[in-house]
Amino acid sequence: MERNDIKTNGPLVTVLMPTCNRHMFLPIALESAFKQDYPNLEIFVMNDGGEDVSDIVESFHDPRITYINGSENRGKAYRLNEAISKSQGKYICYLDDDDIFYPHHVSTLVNALEAHPDCHAAYSDLYRVSCRVQADGTRLALSKTVEISRDFDRFFMFYFNHALHVSLMHRRDLLEKAGPYNEQLSVLIDWDLTKRLVFYTDFYHVHEITGEFYAPVNKFDRISVKQRRDKSDYAQNVMKIRTTRPAKPWPKVEDNSIIFTCDKFDQQAGTTMGLIWRHTFYPYEIYLPIPQNDLGKITTQMPNIISIPVSYGYSQQQQVDAVLEKCQGEYITIVPRGFPIEEMWIEDPLYALMNSDSKRHGFLLEQSTDECWAAVIRRDILKLARKKFGHLSIRDSLTQVGCNLERMRPEDISFQFDQLYYEARSHQEEGNWALAAKIYEYIAANHKNELWMKGFAASAYYRSGDYKKALELSRYVNGIKPTVDMLLLEAKLLHKQNEIDKAIELLERAESILEPRTIAWKKLNEVTI
Repeated sequence: MERNDIKTNGPLVTVLMPTCNRHMFLPIALESAFKQDYPNLEIFVMNDGGEDVSDIVESFHDPRITYINGSENRGKAYRLNEAISKSQGKYICYLDDDDIFYPHHVSTLVNALEAHPDCHAAYSDLYRVSCRVQADGTRLALSKTVEISRDFDRFFMFYFNHALHVSLMHRRDLLEKAGPYNEQLSVLIDWDLTKRLVFYTDFYHVHEITGEFYAPVNKFDRISVKQRRDKSDYAQNVMKIRTTRPAKPWPKVEDNSIIFTCDKFDQQAGTTMGLIWRHTFYPYEIYLPIPQNDLGKITTQMPNIISIPVSYGYSQQQQVDAVLEKCQGEYITIVPRGFPIEEMWIEDPLYALMNSDSKRHGFLLEQSTDECWAAVIRRDILKLARKKFGHLSIRDSLTQVGCNLERMRPEDISFQFDQLYYEARSHQEEGNWALAAKIYEYIAANHKNELWMKGFAASAYYRSGDYKKALELSRYVNGIKPTVDMLLLEAKLLHKQNEIDKAIELLERAESILEPRTIAWKKLNEVTI
């Protein structure tokens, strides 16, 4: 289907706009929704116990809008679920009451999803608009930058949300599998949803800027920012999100069963389990082989624990054999009581195993020793080993079936993109711009995210004094996806070469982007609705 056909005959799209006491900015956001070049929309505005905005909604005189005026403050998740229950769109997208869509936002994402039916979610790039909130409440735009333009990475999504909610569109029927918004969460409800969606689908990254989200430099009035100030509550929300397991089957995610072996359940065992809860972000269930009489000793509120009754005195291999009859994970992590648990303790070896070419392969956990042995193995090979050589130790039985247990190499670990990225940022802070630029280029060549990284490389080369390389890269990026910062950089470089006319042309293009593309940054009294 051609893009123009989609605009004319495309499926219904639901736009969800929760609002609470943003009377100044809501008309701006809502106007951007109505100015879409894709007409087949239903738009829900949900007031969450704030100032009634029916006057704003009614002033648009558009039958596509539905206003839900909630008299109580029930939270953003509640209002989104309320609107979703009334919606009819094939696709759902989101617009906060202080952000804006560019006119092609909806059509761009619909086009991507219709053209890639294997992906049931898509996201675009956005400008982060740094602005100063004026005394009268209006906003003065200071800069526009693409803060993040990351290609889809399911493993990373379990750790951190890299698809901004305002940039996201997904099929409505995905929620029938993943479930609705979690109304028990006070923050990060967007990440909670996207994390659950990745169990069922890939996300398609559209390398196009289709909107803006605002970030004041002198006033932080966003509810999400305020809710992060209670660090304990924030940490509890993160742990809830990390341990949420949507309904199976999961067509895109393989499960991890952690077998926690211990000869007795004491304080040390409880501490180890608590650390697993705190530091594990890949989906898991923890299987606890424990005598029936010791079940009462488990007082933790840790989720995803499954107890397997065993007799007193069971060895590690007997405990593992008992759990193997019950567990469902494609991967098995065997970890003993007292094993040192820290960030990435299981994710790195698990990532290495997932990307291993050999089916008869396993990885020792980094801190594994002969006395405190821990490893991650595929369930099918472990079951084979125990079936054929159940009289041997776990390690020896795996050896007998040809399962090679290795320690990770540096190139096996996860998040190599992020480690290199932060290494480059560190070199920048130290003033070593040339080395930072080379690392950015290496990332672009080897770890996707090409335009994003080449833009950073161009800026770093400029700061290092290598103007030729900076011009080459900024010109390359602007030829594909021009942004304010890259246009300004290329203009500076052309000015140094006395190509004044070309530099002025680029400055004018940058200015046209920085100025309001719709009505978004004009004073409210200049807006005619």
